[in-house]
Amino acid sequence: MDSEPLNIDSDNQVAEFGEEDDAATALHLQHTDHSYDIFDDHLVQPSNSPRSRDDFPNGDGDPSLEPYEGMEFDSEQASRIFYNSYARRVGFSTRVSVYQRSRRDGSIICRQIVCSREGFRRNGGENRSKRQRTVTRVGCKAQMTVKKQTSGRWAVSKLVKEHNHELVPPDRVHCLRSHRHVSGPARSLIDTLQAAGMGPSGVMSVLIKESGGINNVGFTKVDCQNYMSSSRQRTLGSGGQVVFDYLKRMQVEDPDFFCAVQGDFENSTGNIFWADANSRMNYDYFGDTVTFDTTYRTNRYRVPFAPFTGWNHHGQPVLFGCALLLNESESSFVWLFQTWLAAMSSRYPVSLTTDQDRIIRAAVVHVFPRTRHRFCKWNVFREAQEKLSDIYHSHPTFEAELLKCINVTETIEEFESCWESLVHRYDLGDNEWLQSIYDARQQWVPVFIQDTFFGEMSATQGSDNINSYFDGYINASTSIQVLIKQYEKAIATRHEKEVKADYDTMNSSPILRTPSPMEKQAAKLYTRIIFMKFQEELVETLAYPATVVDDTGSETMYRVAKFGEDHKMHSVKFNAFEKKARCSCQLFEFSGIICRHILAVFRVTNVLTLPSHYILKRWTKNARSGVVWDENTLGLPNDSQDSTAARYDNLRREAIKYVEEGAESVHVYNVAMDALHEAANEVAAAKKHGIAIAQNTPVNCSQKLQSCTMDQDKKIERLAAELEISSQQCEAYREKLLAVLKDMEEQKLKISVNVQNVRLNLKI
Repeated sequence: MDSEPLNIDSDNQVAEFGEEDDAATALHLQHTDHSYDIFDDHLVQPSNSPRSRDDFPNGDGDPSLEPYEGMEFDSEQASRIFYNSYARRVGFSTRVSVYQRSRRDGSIICRQIVCSREGFRRNGGENRSKRQRTVTRVGCKAQMTVKKQTSGRWAVSKLVKEHNHELVPPDRVHCLRSHRHVSGPARSLIDTLQAAGMGPSGVMSVLIKESGGINNVGFTKVDCQNYMSSSRQRTLGSGGQVVFDYLKRMQVEDPDFFCAVQGDFENSTGNIFWADANSRMNYDYFGDTVTFDTTYRTNRYRVPFAPFTGWNHHGQPVLFGCALLLNESESSFVWLFQTWLAAMSSRYPVSLTTDQDRIIRAAVVHVFPRTRHRFCKWNVFREAQEKLSDIYHSHPTFEAELLKCINVTETIEEFESCWESLVHRYDLGDNEWLQSIYDARQQWVPVFIQDTFFGEMSATQGSDNINSYFDGYINASTSIQVLIKQYEKAIATRHEKEVKADYDTMNSSPILRTPSPMEKQAAKLYTRIIFMKFQEELVETLAYPATVVDDTGSETMYRVAKFGEDHKMHSVKFNAFEKKARCSCQLFEFSGIICRHILAVFRVTNVLTLPSHYILKRWTKNARSGVVWDENTLGLPNDSQDSTAARYDNLRREAIKYVEEGAESVHVYNVAMDALHEAANEVAAAKKHGIAIAQNTPVNCSQKLQSCTMDQDKKIERLAAELEISSQQCEAYREKLLAVLKDMEEQKLKISVNVQNVRLNLKI
């Protein structure tokens, strides 16, 4: 991977890694001296964290979450979060040290994270302050270096665990710099109490009571005073002009650009929201599930940058708008949510993911009463590390058991039993914080939310990539002066990745692994990554026999379990007439991908192709055509022609699609321009002679209807012929598949007989 040296400013220095660096990495590296908190609300685990319900927290069943060379992570940010989490348990503070960028695209490809006492403080010159500073750097060698692999993951290439100084005990670890900050929820509460006229002492008293003790607050009274003082004069500073210049420029260049300021547009003291045409169009196609990312609140970002994101048809992050929040009171979040909703044509999402801060929760209830609200699960785990730090330190296996209780349990009953056992085993019945998150379990524990669409491939994924859209571009060190530049870089990179995924999907055919016509059908419909997930489920059906349990009534109940794992049974209710099935795993409801259990039932009932109601358009190759999701799923009204706003919105969408298609070639462009001129003349005539045009409309509609009916008859005849051919092919495939299954059963019986013979011989 190519890399390039970087310019070093006065606060940075060029550094090199240790002896084991090769020629490719021993180049100029930028040194950063930020001891900011690198906790995040979603990435507290390495990439081999649980992706299925059978995995343990670190992938190999070992409950200890100790770093080791070769350990892999999903991103560079994830490695920093993990190391800081490890540092909190052990008793030291961390900071990022040096990193290396790629010459190809400027992205970071190598990062070193060190103990905050690494190195030595540089001697000050004559211009330095004469104030004596406490010696904090003692040359500690403890560090972890991670490098980006060709697979895109990050691996630990060097690890030093030994420290040359004493470690901090658990009751004082919250005072260390990387573990001490005014968190997002605390900021909201402070802003609200300050607006009500309460002073620092009163605010601190409330925080201590809410946190269950001063050790759990996470910062001192001085930190609280400093935050309250800065909030009175919080602005975007001189860099704010860069943002406002961008907003003004985009309003001129993009007629569909939306922006709003809570306060004076000419002053940089109010909250800001904006969404460009692409973000609003993204929402038209993929706005069924939304994440409001407030990572800046937990990571002490220099810029209060909060994007709205979702997932596109390739499972990639997609943007729905961005905000800069200088005030974090409940009224500010209400304003932001209402403004964002207005920019999205007042169409409510099916689901919304945020952190569990009660200020945000109150705003969501106020603005999104009919949307399913989920808390970011990894943010809950991050807060657990703070609130239960004594338990984490005294019982090393507690974290693994907690993760298993949340991620591995498959039913509500199983979760309740596991939780009760965990609380009893560690004597946590009187812990108020643990009780509070248990009371809110229906908004973050997977078994309670898997009945709602969140666009993730499994309920245990749990929004662990909440901040992935701007990962590597906007972080804790990003200043307001470079925010817009990094924002535009991220958007360009994401667009390139989607274009490449589109190209790969359209220009390469996936390898089929079965003779099933359903697999062939899915390969033609789905994007590449979604098809691979479907294919995985389909192939697994061969190991999942479906047995009828109850066939009385309109629905038949099936029992589906993997060979040899009858204790992990799932139940499927199937209506043969409507070809509709419901599985207890609820994978389709949560991800929009049909599960192996329903597919196993389809196999034994000769359902050879996917029914249309199991194909979500948002996961297909042509997802970006028309409107993907239907407001009727939430009982919301459809777009109509009753209001000017609705008519404008409908015309805008159609015009944008028309422009995209019309610009494909010179010939199509000329045709499109001629059509536009003709349409313009008709619109002018309609405005001038509205009544006459309206009277002629029924005749035109009748003629069109008659022509349409004839076309439909021909189409039906053609489809009927194709269906007959497909049915014959499906029958042949079915016979082959039954022969294979019969052969498998015979082989299984032979093996069973051989095993019995061996056992008899051993007894003799």
